Amino acid sequence: MNDPCDLFDLTGRVACVTGASAGLGQRAAVVLAAAGAKVVGVARRAEALNDWAKATGDNAAVVAADLSQRDQIKGIAAKISAPFGVPDIVVHAAGINTREAADDVTDAGWDVTMNLNLAAPFFLTQAFAPDMKARKWGRVVNFASLQTTRAFPGGVSYGASKAGIAQLTRAMAEAWSKEGITANAIGPGFFPTELTGPVFADPDRAARNAANTCVGRNGQLSDIDGPLLFLCSDASAYVTGQVLMVDGGFTAK
Repeated sequence: MNDPCDLFDLTGRVACVTGASAGLGQRAAVVLAAAGAKVVGVARRAEALNDWAKATGDNAAVVAADLSQRDQIKGIAAKISAPFGVPDIVVHAAGINTREAADDVTDAGWDVTMNLNLAAPFFLTQAFAPDMKARKWGRVVNFASLQTTRAFPGGVSYGASKAGIAQLTRAMAEAWSKEGITANAIGPGFFPTELTGPVFADPDRAARNAANTCVGRNGQLSDIDGPLLFLCSDASAYVTGQVLMVDGGFTAK
């Protein structure tokens, strides 16, 4: 039996993390770099990305880009591959929630939500897939949501995109896993991030959400570390097409 610690060692791997300027995306970038990977962080906000890269060191690079612009994704993929080579690991944490009520959903809100939350994970991965196939190794981690399976107020477009992520993850697994590329998704519960700022700004609402979990609290950024590292490493070689809910048991109740 090999050393179990080696299963989680990412030394020599190259990772791309979208949404790396803040929240769970930045936490993912920090964790993968700590595990030995060279990490390219992608987001719109260059200053926040540069702060992360400076704190991380030589194994970090950044690409400031807007992934909701579908016609630019091939060019963005080339920029991501420039510092360290084509990624072995891609974590799709970038996302948007317009929180538009059903009667108020706009064309623009719908399109940006679908482009960033659903289309970008596919087309960016598609750009990297040929090199992953050639290496016979790749890890794709999409970000699902509580709204992948549950309806929340003001969540028509966001919920539709995150439900799509579950099927996209299964379809990616069916298409590419025979080539050594696994595709899975993490479904976070309520974590304190910019995206969930309106939730945590209401202490009563945050307390109700915590009470609805099995463990009795909302998430902390560190709660994502283990599940993410598992899905990005050799430890999950026989796991693909799955949505792992990291929600304290919120969806179990």
